[in-house]
Amino acid sequence: MTITIALAGKGGVGKTTIAAMVIKYLVEKKDGPILAIDADPSSNLNMVLGLDLEWTVGDIREGMLEQVKDSLTQGGAAMGTLPGGVSKREYLDYQIRSSLSEGAQYDLIAMGRSEGPGCYCAVNHNLREVVDALSRNYAFVVIDNEAGMEHLSRRTTRDVQHLLIVSDATQRGLVAAERIAQFRKDMEVRIENAYLIINRADGELLPAVSAAAEAVGVPLLGVIPSDAELVELDASGRPLVQVSPASPVFRAVAGMLDGIL
Repeated sequence: MTITIALAGKGGVGKTTIAAMVIKYLVEKKDGPILAIDADPSSNLNMVLGLDLEWTVGDIREGMLEQVKDSLTQGGAAMGTLPGGVSKREYLDYQIRSSLSEGAQYDLIAMGRSEGPGCYCAVNHNLREVVDALSRNYAFVVIDNEAGMEHLSRRTTRDVQHLLIVSDATQRGLVAAERIAQFRKDMEVRIENAYLIINRADGELLPAVSAAAEAVGVPLLGVIPSDAELVELDASGRPLVQVSPASPVFRAVAGMLDGIL
């Protein structure tokens, strides 16, 4: 069974950093291959993982739609095929597997840019099937989402075992976390467990922050401190997964995952 862990939260709260720590934990503590999915259009999860990224699923989708437009005049696309008799599903399957950034310990696929003005329903249906089929080859799937989660149902039909809602120790971050916690109930994807993580919080939480955290409506999984080593790695452009096991951020994330995995 594949265990899927998704991260969500408003921009700038450190979701990608925590996603990197989750992947580092899985590499060091668990057995089985890991697939990282970068569902943020800015596509920078590859940088914290130390992987090259040449193209994204968004690039593949747009490229296929261009071919569909070109072949409409020839009747091929109307029959569900592209030039050369290749089906849309076969094309997407081949291209997405080719776009996979393969590492020694984990692989990465980036969703890339969002849809343009055209009709994407049929394409997204095929994309879901391809990504879901690919995910089944991995023991763990870690999804780094953009600020909202509206796109998650369009990208996968997989159940999410653990949703980590990330916030900083601010009212704005926690209000966004509360909205995400409420929105998850309306999604097509079934989310089994949801937790709140407060990032970059040193010392005890202020009473107002603790009250806002309780209002989010999901259990507080833990609090993550700031870490000078991670700041230095980030500033130098080195992968964050290279942080030492003694890092307070990694130790905090590892302790949380020990509890839920």
